[in-house]
Amino acid sequence: MDQAADKTVMVVDDEPNVREYLTMILQDAGFKVVQAADGREALDMVRADPPDFISLDLIMPKMSGHKLLYELRRDKDPAMIPVLVVTAHAGDEMGKDELQDLLDNRVISGPGTYLEKPVNPKSYVESIRRALGLPVDDGSTEKVELREELQDSLHEASPEAMKKALDILRKSQEGDG
Repeated sequence: MDQAADKTVMVVDDEPNVREYLTMILQDAGFKVVQAADGREALDMVRADPPDFISLDLIMPKMSGHKLLYELRRDKDPAMIPVLVVTAHAGDEMGKDELQDLLDNRVISGPGTYLEKPVNPKSYVESIRRALGLPVDDGSTEKVELREELQDSLHEASPEAMKKALDILRKSQEGDG
């Protein structure tokens, strides 16, 4: 049976911090991840070594996610790669028409074909797992959920509480090694 570790997800986003955030979520869930900063770079990478899945921003310079999807769908093998559009522009003038075009022309179709930013890490991983035919409820999102909870807690924590938490983490890592 396939596992997340057997799958490579390509994260395509022109914003480095978003690319890194999505990559971290996917790596926590056990996936191998490659990154591209725009559609042109992604197209070259897909043609050289196709990933199992593409997480795709819609609005990017050089080549938009919209144009990339049409390019991928023209070739037989890349056309079969499942894609999740991850966009902050699903409802605004920048991306609404492009997203609607993709849906209307069935370039992407079905439930879970796009998510709006900011993404919920658990929903993001579950959407990708579903599209790849991997079990959704196998405990693989636990690390993702814990990291998200920790990050939320850090925003409100005092410096003393953060130091204590860091000391505990360091000690637990020493015990693992």
